[in-house]
Amino acid sequence: MTTAYIGIGSNIERHKHIEAAITELRAIGSDVRVSTIYECEAIGFDSHAFYNLVVEMKTALNLADFARQLRDIELKWGRAVDASKFEARTIDLDIVLFGQHISCSQPELPRRDIYKYEFVLQPLMDLCPELVVPNDGRTIAQIWQQSSFESSLVPIPCWFN
Repeated sequence: MTTAYIGIGSNIERHKHIEAAITELRAIGSDVRVSTIYECEAIGFDSHAFYNLVVEMKTALNLADFARQLRDIELKWGRAVDASKFEARTIDLDIVLFGQHISCSQPELPRRDIYKYEFVLQPLMDLCPELVVPNDGRTIAQIWQQSSFESSLVPIPCWFN
């Protein structure tokens, strides 16, 4: 079993799609843990605010099959096949970490978003502050301590189990 960390984002019918994403992930893995859900403004384009979080889970799937499953979930829940990076979305599922896997091609692992976006790093801090990031050598907590993020995230109370 591989421990995977998946970033989830939605800014269209956020409650419905965040809950759907977690339900779908529970169906393809086990030991699912959910970070705090955070609201943050859209970055790079003008749109409604997003809900973002990270899920930790175990999977028996290999990376290629896991990535395919996540893409199928996005499409099932209304994500356009040709969706661009900077547009509103029902469900966005990004593999942030996949065990000790390191890759420069798609999916890039560890995902650079760990270093670029507070809405990825903060939820990782919630779940696994002592996790050492592959190919970096620092823990999530060390990366957080060395970051320059200004806390702009708003925690959202969880509405589901």
